[in-house]
Amino acid sequence: MNFARLRLGQMVLGGLRIPRQQLQTQCMMSRRRWLASEATSSAAAPAQAASAPRTQTQPRVKPLPLAEERLESILSPIRTRIIRKKRLAIDELSALGFLNTRGYTTAEEYNLEDLQIALREQNLYETKRFFSTDNLDVEQNVLFVAAKYPTGQQPREIFFFREGSVVFWNCSDIETNNVLSFLRAFERESYVSALVHGESEVMPYTYIPSTAVDVEGDLVAESSDFNVTSRAFFQNGKFFVTADTDSFLYKYTFSNAMAQSIKLGMWEATLDRYIDSIEHLTEDLKRGRRLRISRAAMLRKTGELFALRHVINLSSDLLDAPDFYWDREELEALYLQVCSYFSISRRTKVMNEKINHCVELAELVSHNLNDAHHIRLEWMIIILIMVEVGFEVLHFVSDHSDPHKLEVLPLAAPAASIPK
Repeated sequence: MNFARLRLGQMVLGGLRIPRQQLQTQCMMSRRRWLASEATSSAAAPAQAASAPRTQTQPRVKPLPLAEERLESILSPIRTRIIRKKRLAIDELSALGFLNTRGYTTAEEYNLEDLQIALREQNLYETKRFFSTDNLDVEQNVLFVAAKYPTGQQPREIFFFREGSVVFWNCSDIETNNVLSFLRAFERESYVSALVHGESEVMPYTYIPSTAVDVEGDLVAESSDFNVTSRAFFQNGKFFVTADTDSFLYKYTFSNAMAQSIKLGMWEATLDRYIDSIEHLTEDLKRGRRLRISRAAMLRKTGELFALRHVINLSSDLLDAPDFYWDREELEALYLQVCSYFSISRRTKVMNEKINHCVELAELVSHNLNDAHHIRLEWMIIILIMVEVGFEVLHFVSDHSDPHKLEVLPLAAPAASIPK
């Protein structure tokens, strides 16, 4: 009776299962036919459109996603560096009469004295200024040259900064590359060429009259007001300077702000590479694995981090305006405007925050490595003590287990001491 009931139940379940399988098979076949018809209709659509005009716009049906598609490929984050630079349509501005200012940072430092001598021997550029931006005038750290042979109506000028930056005014790509190649002999700790060109900046500029200025329909200054507003200003990401010979300080101010931004970009790239180099340490700490770095290598990593913090906060002028603008309020206003355009203050703050996190990680890893080193020393001491105790036990056992060992007797007393 029970066997018959079980057989009846299996037959009922089988009858219910067969329609479900047939339904799935029919759904799959209809879905394939629908996809094939969609492909055929999409292929025949251009021919139909060419042969007959379209009278009615048909809604395009988006095909359903396959069940086998993985969402991880769509939702997985991709680590990319945020583009900070505010790119401008340089080609369109060039058509409107704007020229280009290009800035590069190629090394940690330039030897400006030897560079000036080499440029004089080359006889292609004339030194206009070789001055110091320090109030103490200890050394000249800015070299300003101009091309001797003009190629157009406007002059071609170059600013060389001792901290490894160069800014070109109205120089072509060929001339810029030639000067960059010429600079390699005077560089100290040169950067990678790909990084140099990747972190460069390009800004448009144009010349304005030294009296009344009317830019984009707005009257900027009165003709009798011969001040910074009529000599140079910064507006909508573009430089406006006068064409007279006394405007080199304003060009220097714009070039200085550009050089600061480019140098900061190089340090940001250096910090990004540093973070990538220690990323595996966070994974080791998270998974409780043995740290794959030595104490000496971690000490070098910590030194790199503190060196980067030193150049950002102590050796550079990123935290405050340089002393050169202390008694030049008009130049300081221009410098701060350009720095605000490049977001130098915010980027410096972000870099310091990243460096603080890296310092905490470096200290944690160093403490972990030091603890492991101390534990190894303690175990070595314990093992040495155990070895010494083992040798003492062997000596003790060997002394008491040898029956033929001669007994050491005291020497006989001298004859004078023996009683007669």
